[in-house]
Amino acid sequence: MKRAKDRKFMHLAIYKAKEGARKLWGGPFGACLVKNGKVLAVTHNSVLKDRDPSAHAEMNAIRKAAQKLKSFDLSGCVIYSTTEPCPMCFAAIHWARLDRVKYGTSIQDVAKRGFNELSISNHLMKRLGKSKVSIQKSVSLKECQVLLRFWDQLSFKITY
Repeated sequence: MKRAKDRKFMHLAIYKAKEGARKLWGGPFGACLVKNGKVLAVTHNSVLKDRDPSAHAEMNAIRKAAQKLKSFDLSGCVIYSTTEPCPMCFAAIHWARLDRVKYGTSIQDVAKRGFNELSISNHLMKRLGKSKVSIQKSVSLKECQVLLRFWDQLSFKITY
C-alpha cells in the first residue's frame, strides 16, 4: 500500500515536471509535497519562467505548502522529487523541518545531461549537517528515468 501511495505522489510530480518542461519554464524537475496523505503542493521547476535561479521544483513546493499551512514549520510533511534535491533544496527541506524526502533519479543523472549540479549527495549533507530528514532514493526510478529521456528528446536544449 505504501508503495502505491509513493507512486501516486511521484506520478503527480512527474506530470507537473513534463508540463513545465513543455512550456520551457524550466528543466525536467517536479515535486509533490504531502502531509498526512494530503497533497499540499505539486510544482515544477520555473527557473526560466520566473528568471529566478532558486525557483527549483522543491523550493516552489516548500513555498506553496508553507503559505497554505501559514507556517515555516513543515514537520510531518514528505516531499517527492523527481530528481535528488540539489544542496540548496536539501538545505531548505532541512530548514523547513520536513520529515522525509523521496526522490527518483540522482544528481549525477542530471549532471550528465549538462545541468550545473553540485555533486554533493543528500546523504552526505544529512550526515555532515546531522539532519533528521529521512531520505529514500530511487522511488519510481524507472518513471523518473523516462522523464529524463523525455527531456533528452525535446528539440531544444536548456541547461543551467
